[in-house]
Amino acid sequence: MTLPVQTKVRNKNEKNSIRINYMINIDFKKGDGLVPAIIQDNITLQVLMVGYMNEEAYDQTVREGKVTFFSRSKNRLWTKGETSGNFLIVKEITTDCDNDALLFMVDPAGPVCHTGRQSCFGDEASKGFVYQLENIINQRIDGNAEGSYTNKLFKKGINKVAQKVGEEAVELVIEAKDDNIDLFKNEAADLLYHFLILLKTKNVAFEEVEEVLRKRHINK
Repeated sequence: MTLPVQTKVRNKNEKNSIRINYMINIDFKKGDGLVPAIIQDNITLQVLMVGYMNEEAYDQTVREGKVTFFSRSKNRLWTKGETSGNFLIVKEITTDCDNDALLFMVDPAGPVCHTGRQSCFGDEASKGFVYQLENIINQRIDGNAEGSYTNKLFKKGINKVAQKVGEEAVELVIEAKDDNIDLFKNEAADLLYHFLILLKTKNVAFEEVEEVLRKRHINK
């Protein structure tokens, strides 16, 4: 099965098209008719799960726009989400250099793992540096770190923290109108840092805000 470089396939979901990268000539014979299919979040880049596809499952995935595996235990095609409604909406397909493994970039409609977690590999896999930064902020505040700017600002209360976020936002807007990209990035970093402190004062985790964005994106 061969598909050309960066083909866009319109499937039955008229609002969705799939970008198929590289010359895909999938070798289904190498694995007794099956190839591993790695599923990755299109937004967070978190690896969500791994399954297997035969040629029929792959064809249906492209046609329907939802990830369909071949279930070795059930010995039939199985569309992820057919029971739970947590479908994996395909955005992009890539094959590896040997044409015997597939990578699917998807928008998950809900938790992927049967345990209720976002990923079968654990939720921690999605945590990037922003989460590490949030953890550092939490440690300095919860540990009452002496001499910490973060802790001192937090202790001044929400009005002062909110004021600081406003000041950083204004500084970012000012830099946005100038041509110094380094200063702009520094102000953006300052705003993000103080935004995380503001979240802490409201006892809101960054992932809760991220989930709001995820739901908005998925529901479009």
